[in-house]
Amino acid sequence: MLEDLSIKDFALIDSASIDFNTGFTVLSGETGAGKSLLIGALTFLLGGKCGVEQIRAGCHEATVSATFYLGENTAVRAVEVGSDIEPMNAFEWLDLHGIPFEDNRIVLRRYIRESGKSGAWIGSTAVTRADLSSFCSFLVDIHGQHEHQNLMKVSEHRKFLDSYAGLVETVQDFTALYSELVQKRRRLDELNADDKDRAQRIELLSFAIKEISDAKLKNGEDKELDEEETKLSSFEKLYSDIEQVNSILDGGDGNGIVSALKRIRGTAEHAVSLDKNLSALNERLDSAFYEISDIANEYRSYAGGLVFDPERLAQVQERQTLIYNLKKKYASSVSAPIEEVISYLSEAEEKLSRLDAGEADKESLKSEISALEKEIFTRAKDISSRRKEAASRMSKGVVSVLAKLGMASTRFAVKVSDKEESEQMQKIGPYGSDDVEFLISANPGQPLQPLAKIASGGELSRVMLSLKTILASSDPVGTMIFDEIDTGIGGEVAVSIGSHLKNLAEKRQVLCITHLASIAVYADNQLKIQKSVTDGMTQTRVFPIEGEERVQEIARMLSGDAVSSASLDHARSMLGKFS
Repeated sequence: MLEDLSIKDFALIDSASIDFNTGFTVLSGETGAGKSLLIGALTFLLGGKCGVEQIRAGCHEATVSATFYLGENTAVRAVEVGSDIEPMNAFEWLDLHGIPFEDNRIVLRRYIRESGKSGAWIGSTAVTRADLSSFCSFLVDIHGQHEHQNLMKVSEHRKFLDSYAGLVETVQDFTALYSELVQKRRRLDELNADDKDRAQRIELLSFAIKEISDAKLKNGEDKELDEEETKLSSFEKLYSDIEQVNSILDGGDGNGIVSALKRIRGTAEHAVSLDKNLSALNERLDSAFYEISDIANEYRSYAGGLVFDPERLAQVQERQTLIYNLKKKYASSVSAPIEEVISYLSEAEEKLSRLDAGEADKESLKSEISALEKEIFTRAKDISSRRKEAASRMSKGVVSVLAKLGMASTRFAVKVSDKEESEQMQKIGPYGSDDVEFLISANPGQPLQPLAKIASGGELSRVMLSLKTILASSDPVGTMIFDEIDTGIGGEVAVSIGSHLKNLAEKRQVLCITHLASIAVYADNQLKIQKSVTDGMTQTRVFPIEGEERVQEIARMLSGDAVSSASLDHARSMLGKFS
């Protein structure tokens, strides 16, 4: 449900903040007041095309945002189809994309700048226009001469029929089973690769496994060898450095640091006997003496253990060469860590195991695939039968509603046709063996045609209303917007449309732009759209009306006269009767 909408510098709207309620809401106003701008702003927010011409004159950026209440959270049960995941509602979509929400609400925002750059957010996450449109298909349907029309997409017709037929869960189970079949067939194809190629892969993997295993590599060994090689190959320089350190610390002539500190200690102790305030410094001097003496002893010990070992140096360098060659073959680069070679060994062993078990797996997979194909064929046949039965009922239901909406001569049909057949078997897809499409003929003598070919916005909106009426209990979309539904109608048909919209609004939020008072009086809420000129700039405002202000608006819609007592009395009478 759409809870609020904020528009800034979009077309003629400088700034508008609109709160929406549940039930049936009518948007009305004088011709040219800008009612279509509101739909345009919503269409833009929901992922429609955008252009710099939508920015209000003199401004640098147009922004539209809205808060949607998503309803009660439902368990995530997205269906995997091959590498794709098909969410079934808004919650599943958000879960699949890792987008958080609070209190079952989500905020959408979209902008376009004069440079042509645009951006969109779902919650705090930046998204592409395609993702925005995909998500919003679970939130809003806009019906009229606009882009955002779910029922105009043939790909959506199957979903609506399944929802009407109560087949959603059944088809989800079927899709999961079909996905399992696809995966098993792919695995069998891998196993059925050319025997020569398979033998070559086994040979290469076996060689790699033996070569790496024989090396008996250890994690971090390459770094340890590098450090040891540096030490061994630089023996002379290292020995010279240590000898120089020893000479400075504890020179044989008594001039080393240790000897100097020893002499200083004697003098310092005498000074302490003369001034006790020097005790702390003397203690620190003692500590320094013992620490330096200990360091000197360790350096002497280290020097005593230094031995040049050319044999060990040769072993280390030989090991380094071996590891270098292994990295060159089995790691991303010769500078990569040795762990990459060790990981390659594990992967190679796993691949070899799969290849060795290939023949046994092939027979098992063939048996599993055969059983799955039979089950899928049986289930697809059952789903198709139920779809065709539901399609007949759905077609009659839509025609019945259309007759009450002033389209008595209209024919409507839900076409359920078999997918193409091959020589082996009937073609079956992830959703069954059927192609589903809505067909319509709006004029007598005209053949049934795809729904998308309807030209009239008014007719299109009424077809959508009829479909939504019979799908009311199963359609997941929470907000429906009808534009131009009153084109070319009046009298009893308008009254019937108003009644249908009110009934539809008992189960979801319905917004309708209309010029007809006989539709507007059914609304639970009414918003007025008004255009004005301030300081030479045209502005469009949107605000709720009720009480006497609504009576005056209904009177204006009835006769163009919002002040005469006759018009006002007629408006009060209609509101009292239908609201």
